[in-house]
Parts: sequence; structure tokens; C-alpha cells
Amino acid sequence: MYCTRKVLDDLIWVGADDRRLVCFEGAYDVPNGVSYNSYLLTDEKTVLFDTVDKAVFGQFFENIDHALGGRGLDYIVVSHMEPDHAATLELLLQRHPETRVICNDKIRTMIAQFFRGDDFSTRMDIVKEGDTFKAGRHELTFVMAPMVHWPEVMVTYDEKDKILFSADGFGRFGTPDSEQAWDDEARRYYIGIVGKYGAQVQALLKKAAALDIEKICALHGPVLSENLAHYLDLYNMWSSYVPEKDGVMIAYASIYGNTKKAAELLYDKLTAKNVDVIITDLARCDMSKAISDAFAYGKLVLATPTYNADVFPFMRTFIEGLTERNYQKRTVAFIENGAWAPMAAKVMAGMFEKSKELNILDKTVKITCALNDASVAQIDELANELA
Repeated sequence: MYCTRKVLDDLIWVGADDRRLVCFEGAYDVPNGVSYNSYLLTDEKTVLFDTVDKAVFGQFFENIDHALGGRGLDYIVVSHMEPDHAATLELLLQRHPETRVICNDKIRTMIAQFFRGDDFSTRMDIVKEGDTFKAGRHELTFVMAPMVHWPEVMVTYDEKDKILFSADGFGRFGTPDSEQAWDDEARRYYIGIVGKYGAQVQALLKKAAALDIEKICALHGPVLSENLAHYLDLYNMWSSYVPEKDGVMIAYASIYGNTKKAAELLYDKLTAKNVDVIITDLARCDMSKAISDAFAYGKLVLATPTYNADVFPFMRTFIEGLTERNYQKRTVAFIENGAWAPMAAKVMAGMFEKSKELNILDKTVKITCALNDASVAQIDELANELA
């Protein structure tokens, strides 16, 4: 049975929600599922914006058939070739031999790479930066957005209704009807998937600033139509690596509980000073959320025992998740624990060597097995410095 949603009188959401999915891309927990968004414009010409993941292809084609209402599908605009948005493109073009593909040259190459059974090259209209297409009352402008977050990505602007079809930009985990704050799940989505490419997102935001945008239709999450300045401001912060919050995140890994006690003691002392502070056990958390939280806060404390002359594995995974996403412009402090030959602080500092504009505090809290008066005093000093 079809399940479509009206965006505007002549724009219909024909995507599908997957509430059964628990792990997106094999890496991100999605307790509220995920949406695969596709939009159909019914002007003098019918224009579809992107397709969906194969997991929901049945629902998708029922939705398209209903929304077309017996009309043919004249065009599809392909903005991104990642399989969660393009896996059903081949099936769509087989079902609709009348459909022409609007895409850029890199997308043309990827279509041939993904779908080797059919040659769709004669059905393609290749566009470049600033090209336009008239569907009737609607004129579409194509804007290239390379590495947001694949090299072929482009976005589309509908001048009539002032809509930006933003590909993966401004996406969010969770189905549109799930009751969750946009900011947190959109940040987790952005940092996890796009976060490495801040410079490229900044370039796209500069292009978007020249457009009069009233709605943003992303390929995941809800249509954004209110308070757009808030979402644009967040994207500007995230892509320029500026912290959202003047607070502290404490991330720890602990084997027998002694490092945990040190982290919790610091948490209590910062709370007593009215500092906005959160604490995360890296062995028991959603790692993508922990990484997202680290980007939200301006200060980060890392607490770990030395483990095989290294750091505890969950701490290594966490730091690698930060550095591969260009973690920068923040203050970082270390708490290390070691019964003999402590190495944790040195290893962590080395892992951040290539990070830009990090203020790594000089003093490390040093624990030898368990807290004592000296290490408690060091935690007092650290709390004062972070407050």
C-alpha cells in the first residue's frame, strides 16, 4: 500500500521509512530507524529527485506509481550515488524506459560502475555548475557540492518554491516522525558521515548563502521549513569545527574501576562549580554518539589506563574517530593510570600530533593504580583550570 506525503501541492514525498534497521551503514546505531527520502515534482514535466535503498524498494515503487497517477516519469535528478540513495536507480530506469537522467559527469561515471548490465548513457542529460532546467513553472538550478561527502554530489535549487534539495546535507538519523531533537541526531549524522569534509561543506554553505531558501529537502530526516537560520548556523559551526557548548566532556575507559573513580570525581567537582559537563564510559556507549558529543563541547578530558604500553582499546578507537574527522579548536586534558611504566598520556598526545589548534593542557593527572591524596589534588587543580 502506498504511503506518500504532501510537501507542496505539486511536490510529493515518495520515499520510505525503515523502522526495522538498527545499524546504519554497519556503523551507526539507529534506534529510531532511518528515512530514505525521494521527492516527486508534478509540473508540466514530472521530475523525481533521487531513489532509495533496495531494502525499501517495494514501498518506493508503490509510492511513485500512486503519485504519478498514470503519468509517465519524464526525468530523474540524481544528486548522490551512494547505494542508500541510488541502489534502486537501475530498477527505476528499467521500469520507466521513458525517463531521462539529469546528472553530472562524475555521476555518469558512477552509474556505469554500479550498474554494469545496462547502458543508460544515451538517456543522460549532463549538467554542470549553474546549469538550469525548466520543468514548467519550476526552474531548477544545479549546484555542485563535491565531497559533501562523495566527489560526485550535487544539490538542486527550485527557484519557484525556494527549495534546496540538499542531498545528504542537513540529513538526520531517525524517521521524520520520531520524537527526538534534530540537533543531536543531525550532529551525530553529520560528524559521523560528513565531518571530515568541513572545508567542502563551508564551500557549499557559501553557495547556499546566495540562494533564497525557504525549505530544505534532505535525503534523510524531515523536511526543514521553519527556523532555517538555526540549522544553517549549526552547519556553519560544525563545518568550521567551532564548539557548540562551552562545557566539558569526560570520556573514560576503565578496567577495574579505579580510572572510572577518577573520572567521576572530576565530574562531581565540575558539577559543583556549575560547569556544563557530561561523562561517558567508552566501553559501554554508542561510539558515534560519544564522538558527536566530543565535537559539541569545547573541552575534553580523556581518562584511561596504560594497556600493553598503549591506551585501552576503546580509548584508541575513540581518539581515532576524532582525529579522522579533523577534531580541532578545543582544549584537551589527560588522566592516565599505570601501575608501572605509564604510557597513556604520551600515547594520547602522540595521537593528536597532526590535529590543528588543540590546546593540550600541560599537567596530566597521574594515578598509580588507585587514587591517593596526590592524584586527588591534581584533579582539584584540573577542575579549577577547566571551570
